[in-house]
This record gives sequence, C-alpha cells and structure tokens, in this order.
Amino acid sequence: REAIDKETVSAVKSVGETYKYGFSTDIETEYAPLGLNEDIVRLISKKNNEPKWMLDWRLKAYNRWKKLKQPDWALLKIPEIDFQDQYYYARPANMKEKPKSLEEVDPKLLETYSKLGIPLTEQKKLAGVIEENAESESTDRKVAVDAVFDSVSVGTTFKEELKSAGVIFCSISEAIKEYPDLVKKYLGSVVPISDNFFACLNAAVFSDGSFVYIPEGVRCPMELSTYFRINAENTGQFERTLIIADEGAEVTYMEGCTAPKFETSTLHSAVVELVALKGAKIQYVTVQNWSNNVFNLVTKRAIAEEEAEVRWIDCNIGSRLTMKYPGVILRGRKARGEVLSIALANNGQHQDTGAKMIHAAEETSSNIIAKSISIGKGRSSYRGLVRMPKHLKNCRNNTECDALLINSDSQTDTYPAISVQGDGNSVQHEATVSKVSAEQIFYMQQRGLTEPEAMSLCVNGFVNDLIREFPMEYSVELKRLIDW
Repeated sequence: REAIDKETVSAVKSVGETYKYGFSTDIETEYAPLGLNEDIVRLISKKNNEPKWMLDWRLKAYNRWKKLKQPDWALLKIPEIDFQDQYYYARPANMKEKPKSLEEVDPKLLETYSKLGIPLTEQKKLAGVIEENAESESTDRKVAVDAVFDSVSVGTTFKEELKSAGVIFCSISEAIKEYPDLVKKYLGSVVPISDNFFACLNAAVFSDGSFVYIPEGVRCPMELSTYFRINAENTGQFERTLIIADEGAEVTYMEGCTAPKFETSTLHSAVVELVALKGAKIQYVTVQNWSNNVFNLVTKRAIAEEEAEVRWIDCNIGSRLTMKYPGVILRGRKARGEVLSIALANNGQHQDTGAKMIHAAEETSSNIIAKSISIGKGRSSYRGLVRMPKHLKNCRNNTECDALLINSDSQTDTYPAISVQGDGNSVQHEATVSKVSAEQIFYMQQRGLTEPEAMSLCVNGFVNDLIREFPMEYSVELKRLIDW
C-alpha cells in the first residue's frame, strides 16, 4: 500500500490542482470494520436487509474470490492492492435506511450534489449546462436521477412517473427486495460470479447501484442517470448496475462519477450488466471523472438478442489507473453492438481502455471507434477483442483506433486481438497515431490564440466527432474537462 500511495501522491500533486470535484463533504460516516472477511460480507448483506438467497450468492462469490489471484499482465502494471487495508461499506451515519422522499434527504447531501451540478429535485434537466443551452434544449426534456453516495443510494427522482409507464428505476438494493424474481433471473447472467478477479470481488461486497427494467414495447419516457460519488477516505466503491430492456423496448442511461482528492488510494470496482432482448435498444453513456487517487478496475458487458442493439458511449478522464473494456455478446441474429470511447491520460495516469465484441450469431455487426489523448507523461492504451467463429456467416466488424500525443514524453499503445474464422465474415481495422506539432501551435498563435487555446483547439478537433454523440449535458461538460 505504501508503494501505491507514493505514486498516488505524486500524481495528485502534478495534476490534482485543476480537479474541481476534489472537495469532500463534512458528514459523519458509519463504516464497516476495516478489511474483508466472511463477517464483512454478512454485515453488508444485513445492512441492506437482504434475503437469504442474496447472502448465499455473495458468500459463494467471496469463497471463489479467495482462491483467485489479482491479475498481473506483462504489459500492464497493476499495483499490488492490500484488500485488508480499506473499508468496504460506508454510509452517512444518520441514514439508517434510504429516504422515502427527497424531503428526508440530509441537506448536506443535497448541497453536495447541487455543487456537483446534479441537484436531487424533479427538475427538467441536469444542472450545470442550463444557462449555456437554454435556447437549444427543449424545456419538456426530463432526466431521472439516482444518486449513490459511498455505499448507498440517497435518492431517486421521477420514480412514480416512470412506474406509471411500467418502467422500474431504483437502486439495486431496493430491487433485490421488491423485484426478486427479475433480479434472480438476470443478476450474474451477463457477468458470472467468477468471471474475473475484480468482478468476483464486486459480487461479494457490492452495496448499491442502479436497477432498470423497461417492459416489452416501451420506449422509456425520459433518460435515466446515476451519479456515483465517493466521499469517505480509504473506502472502496463497488456498485452493481443491472439494466434489462424487454422485447422491443428502448432506453438511454447515463452515468457520471467523481471523488475527492485524497493522498491515500481508493479502489473502484464496478460491474455493469446489460440485457437487450429481441429488438430492444440500450444506449449506455459514461463520463468518468475520478480524482487521481482512484484505481478504476471495472467490468462492463452486454448481451444482445435477435435484432437488438447495444451502444456504449464511454469517456475516461481522471483516475490513477483505469481498466475498462465495455463488451457486447451478439447472441441473436442481426444483433448490433457499438462502442465509442474517448480516453485522456494526463501526468501520472494510465488509461487502459477498449472494447470486446463477441459474435455468437449470424448476420451480426459491430463497430468500435476509440480515440485517446496522452499529455505530459500520461499513457493511454487501446485493448480490444473481436471474435467470430467459423460456423457463422455474414458477420461484420469495423474497428478504428486513433491516438493523439501532445508531447514527446506521452505514450500510447494498441493491443488489438482479432480472431476471424470462416469465409463469410469480414473485419477491418485501422489505427493512427499523430502528434501535435510545434508548427501547428505556432501557426495558431500567429492568428491571435494563446498557447493553451491553440492546444485546446487541436484536442477538441481530434475528438469533436465523438463528443457530438454524447447527450447535451455530458458533451458540454466533456468539452470543459478537455479544456482544462
């Protein structure tokens, strides 16, 4: 742990000063005892008032996790994490159960999310961009928000309005108690308990996250959003998100996340499972903006049945190390998967991101477009997997990886793994690496731009086509983050 923290302190000092979300909320916090053992797993389950079947599921995962070893890839340096030197559960001390209404939420928590630009009120838009886009945005647009603070969900907006349309949107802890049949059927169906080391850890200790169910033929009447906030020092966050779109259903889900700046390391290890049944469409948008002491090691995967479509739109800014590879298992005929991703690695950061496309049915198609930016001594890596077995026909994949280096010390890597068999399938892969030259900056400076403005123009031009794919609230905030 000491070795991790020395690296973290260096990263925080070098780029942390510009991180505007690095504040912490002064609130009394209730912790589980330090470390991880079977008693901690039982305690988390008890805190959430879970049924026995859920506890048994957790214990099965924990016993499996004890037999696994932390991955140690030759080309990716994952720090040795002391899993007995952190807290696995933390919640505001005065919140013994989830508030029944927003009026019951602690004012300090409301103030925190307001400061983050996510007020927990049933308003028509997310905050932070209303002023800049008041004319371009429709006043009828609504966004339902679920706010997760450390280990607990503190509030969910528009639940009743969504329920009238048949849509279930709540915390995963609520869903386990209120919709056990749905949770039993789909939890772990996309990412099994023993899928990998960190997914297994999540299955044992996850505390909260989001649950979404869109019934057959329903287009969700508003966008859904969850905002994950780590506040307590030396506490890991292990949210679990499960989204099911029934046949012909459609939904857009947005995820944001931040954390305070601490000189100790923080582990974030989430699992996201998406299930798109026949003809369903799911769009999942993430803007990750962790502080530079966070190790972000997550598993995100979807299953797409016949003629279903899953689209991941992913942005990774911040964290000390990110390992994230959203994937789609194209299990039904004519299913489609897409991953659009942006990664920005600054000093002391490594963004190891990519995508996985597993073609498991005929006439399936997938598209991967990844753009990365490396600044200072930052390192960005694309790690992708495309697989098509020989018994399938008429499967297609397109992969494009573009990297931009800002200076001579920055680094980028590409590790594509493509396995295509049979005569009737096609794959194309394209990769480019470019560097912002002194001549480009000088040219723009001669036309009145400052050096930072010129650099920002180069970077925004590089990613602008992908930024347009993000919803308005996130695209505006993303441009702000890149400008920093």
